[in-house]
This record gives sequence, C-alpha cells and structure tokens, in this order.
Amino acid sequence: MPLAIEESRQRLLAAALRLVALGLNQGTAGNLSLRLSDGLLITPSSLPCERMEAADLVELDLEGRVRRAAAGRQPSSEWRLHADILRSRPEVRAVVHCHSIRATALACHGRGIPAFHYMVVQAGGADIRCAPYATFGGQALSDAALVALRDRRACLMAHHGQVALGRDLDQALALAVEVETLAHMYLEALRLGEPPLLDAAEMESVAARMADLRYGVPEPSRG
Repeated sequence: MPLAIEESRQRLLAAALRLVALGLNQGTAGNLSLRLSDGLLITPSSLPCERMEAADLVELDLEGRVRRAAAGRQPSSEWRLHADILRSRPEVRAVVHCHSIRATALACHGRGIPAFHYMVVQAGGADIRCAPYATFGGQALSDAALVALRDRRACLMAHHGQVALGRDLDQALALAVEVETLAHMYLEALRLGEPPLLDAAEMESVAARMADLRYGVPEPSRG
C-alpha cells in the first residue's frame, strides 16, 4: 500500500478516536471522511471507533463505489453525505459527522444556532443552519445538508446531529468542537429566554477581523 494512503488511514483512525475522546461521539454513531487524490477514505459501518483499525477504513470513489475494503467491511451508511460534500466543495478535504449531545438536542427541535455569540462566525457565516429532517443515509438527507451548508462550514441536521467541514481533519474536528460548545452556550442562554442577537453588520465585522488575525485557524497539517 502506498505510504500516502497508509498515512491517510492512520490520520483518519486517529481523528475517529479523538472524536470519541472529546465526548462528541459514542458507539457506532457518527462518521468521518478524508479526501484522497481520486476519491475518499471513510469510516466503516457498524464498528465502534474503539475497535477500529486502519485496515477497516473503506476507500471509495466520489460516486460512492467501493475501491478497497477489508473483508466484511462496508462504508458508513452516510457515505453519500460525505461523497456529495467532497464532490461539490473542492476546498474541503475532511468531513466530520457526529451526534454530539447539545448540538443534536437543538437539531431535535429543528433549531439552528443564531448570531447570539460572535464565535458563530467560525462556521462561515452569521448563523449555523439546521437542515430539515430526512432519513439517514439517503439522497434527501444529503441534499438538505448541502443546502444548509451553502457558504458555511458546518450545519445541524434535524433529529440527527451535526456536520463540520475542514481543509484537514484537525480543522474539521476543531469546528465540530466549536459547534458543540456554541450549542451548549445557546441552550444555557435560552434558560433566561431568547438571547439578543448580534446584527448582520457586526457579524461581518467579526468575520473580517478574524480573517485578518487568522483567528481560530490551526497550523496546516497533511491530514
């Protein structure tokens, strides 16, 4: 196996384990993918991250056809979501989907995260949208998520969880953590009622300031 592919496998496995260690995923829920030169590498279906090995990760082309898989391994049931994102967003190299508790709690009410806090800008805009519900693994779910992700790097999915995108696995994981943190803060703020929101001009100002400072942008990695 070429070194580049083996390294990609090790990086994706490490990211999957980090997702669990961070408390953002549990059991067989959630999935991660990493762009390859001519396809993607994705976590397998029905296998807890703690039992996963690098050889269990499945290689697909961007149409979802299996190129390489260990005996008995199938790609995540959400392979279509990952393939569609990577095919439509060439700047994205890594996708993290998880059922983090607080982001999912909001999504179960069909609620996104509005501009209650300036850090919402980290997801690419003035809010984090919630895609309408569709059955897991289907084209309708993928289509709804792609709409919610327009001009964004993260979204919630109703009655499901969250999706975070990055130029590498570190960035996608960091954004998933940020989305869950913002969901936690928003839920706490809602205890006192609907919080006041920052206006569009302020959110644009924050975005420009963050871009100037490269705020929240991790050092580039090869993952």
